[in-house]
Amino acid sequence: MKSNLKSRRRKWVVGGAVLLLTATPSLALFGVGDIVFDPTSYASLVQQAATALNQFKMIQNNVEHFSFKQQWQTVLSKLENVNVASLFGETAEINIALNTNSPSASLTGWKVATIPMNSSTTAYLQVQNAGSAQRAQLAMIETSDAVSPDCLTAVGQYRGARLQNATANTSLWQQLFDTTSATNSEVEQLNLLNAAEAQKLSEMQSQGALQVCLASQMTVANMQQRNAAVQDLSMAALVQQQRATNDTSAANEGSTWDTYLP
Repeated sequence: MKSNLKSRRRKWVVGGAVLLLTATPSLALFGVGDIVFDPTSYASLVQQAATALNQFKMIQNNVEHFSFKQQWQTVLSKLENVNVASLFGETAEINIALNTNSPSASLTGWKVATIPMNSSTTAYLQVQNAGSAQRAQLAMIETSDAVSPDCLTAVGQYRGARLQNATANTSLWQQLFDTTSATNSEVEQLNLLNAAEAQKLSEMQSQGALQVCLASQMTVANMQQRNAAVQDLSMAALVQQQRATNDTSAANEGSTWDTYLP
């Protein structure tokens, strides 16, 4: 009877110990009560270590640099200075205007290289009506005299800017295609991208001035073509009117020669 009771007590003690051990994640090591092993904390530490390792690998990838950048390198075309023939100095100022930023040279060069309006022509145009063929031609000439020097200046500014920007462009290209660690950090690469975008903006603005020049020249050319077309139509209408008014038969050819306007 006593042995059965002892056996039952022993089972209760063992069962309680097992229950106590399964109820808490902390396990005593080697029988020492204050040194415990916590599986939950260990799993959390492993996860933190893995996260830190992934972050380190990401940072390492960000600071690594390309070693074969030259496969993307292109050639920058250069603009040579234009050289206009000037046998007697008639285009000396135009040469300056086309190669440098000189609005005064553009204006002077255009005046020297074009035919001026003489005083007799001015007196003749003064008595013409607004909208006449003569006044229309005058308007075209005046418009051309205004936009053409501006176009000369735009070309000279573009050539001059390309020459001034050559050092900055070359420096940027050298750093863009540099394969050392000095220029391949993440911040450095972002700065280079910003510099490239700034240079692109300057180039677009310079080309915008050239496009304005082309549009201005097309306007003048359109004026000339329009005036020529209007004069052709006016001449055709005048010839038809003269033929209807004056008999062009052989019997009346004398009066026809006196009144017919070709």
